[in-house]
Amino acid sequence: MKTQNYKNHRRFVLMYHSVTFPLIILLLISSVYYTIAAFNAGTSLKPGLFLFLVSFVLLMLLYFARTFSLKAQDRAIRAEENFRHYLLTGKPLDSRLTIRQIIGLRFASDEEFPELAKKAAETGMSEEDIKKAVKNWRGDYYRI
Repeated sequence: MKTQNYKNHRRFVLMYHSVTFPLIILLLISSVYYTIAAFNAGTSLKPGLFLFLVSFVLLMLLYFARTFSLKAQDRAIRAEENFRHYLLTGKPLDSRLTIRQIIGLRFASDEEFPELAKKAAETGMSEEDIKKAVKNWRGDYYRI
């Protein structure tokens, strides 16, 4: 795996982002089309409505599978970074830091982490600004 940095740290899963999602959207659109065509032809709407229901449920499953796993990982990151800050400074992270800021801070090396955390809390830096301010990138290769 290549070394991670700001430019390549985002995770893109081809089968999830470029195949599964568009196919479910296509199924949703075609089910609406099939239902309208059945209505205009005066035939049963049940197959089209069933396809619509299935495609809607699949879309919700895709969405919630992603958001629930990211939420759980965000909580783990918050705990890990709070513990890392405590080990480095003897104090917990500043309570003014948001979860998004803490997620950005996880890429900072141990040497720059405490100072960057302090600066982020005092100035309200965004997650992206924090990531851009990191000089010695600490890769997170297990992000969902």
